[in-house]
Amino acid sequence: MQTAQPIGVIDSGVGGLTVLKWLQAKMPHENFIFIGDTARTPYGNRSREEITRFVADMTAWLNKRNIKQLVVACNTITVLGTDTIRGSYPFDVIGMAKGSRMVPLVTKNNRVGFFATDFTVSTGAHKREIQKLCPQIQVFGQGCPKFVPLIEGERFGSPELKAAIHEYAEKLKAHHVDTVLLSCTHYPFVRKEIEDEFGPSVTVLDPAERTAQDALESLQKRHLALTTGIGRAEVCFTADLERGKRLAARMLDLNKCDFRLIDLKKDPGLPGDISPLKSQAQGILGNQTV
Repeated sequence: MQTAQPIGVIDSGVGGLTVLKWLQAKMPHENFIFIGDTARTPYGNRSREEITRFVADMTAWLNKRNIKQLVVACNTITVLGTDTIRGSYPFDVIGMAKGSRMVPLVTKNNRVGFFATDFTVSTGAHKREIQKLCPQIQVFGQGCPKFVPLIEGERFGSPELKAAIHEYAEKLKAHHVDTVLLSCTHYPFVRKEIEDEFGPSVTVLDPAERTAQDALESLQKRHLALTTGIGRAEVCFTADLERGKRLAARMLDLNKCDFRLIDLKKDPGLPGDISPLKSQAQGILGNQTV
């Protein structure tokens, strides 16, 4: 492994852009290759076998680009387990942090909720990890199947999104939670709306910051972290490139990004093959960041 090798980031759609934002903030010298599998999203209602096959496609594609680390920017994929995702590849795999270490510092009544996909909730992984650290904390998971299609469909500010947030929040309010984890990477796109729905008595946490910190610490431990230079992100989607660029503009600095439409069944192109989409995206969207 060499320090100059890029870091791979995978997600089932566009939600992982919220993780890429934190990765770029904490590791500004690194180069990233992000894959959003927008052709097959959402993963939350798919079988474990399907998800495993899709992840294998992305991981093999990135391995051909000689990545030095793989960050799984998706809670649903992380549930598969980093050992399963790594397989025989030499790079380290960083899964999404569940936020368990963040919770004890925030909750006052030891009643914690989390929003996630139905698949993630069904595994019980978040509840087990939080209660392993703090057995006295009661944990309530809430599946939110309407969120990802609305976010992927850019229905920000729509009555449908507002109604879905209210519906799911009411179920956690019934448990009198004072802390809510956003346990799907899509959900920070609407974090403010979720916070407004719960009100000031409930703290809403995004585990993506902890995920980025875990990735940095792993590279430092292995002496693979870059400390000089200005990094870039190659942002790849398997479908709907223009929509992906619009959503990326809500999270990322487009001056540090290039965009590609890719086919995971074909050999990956080299960085020099990237189409000059950055300026085109900026012309359409402006340099908008959140």
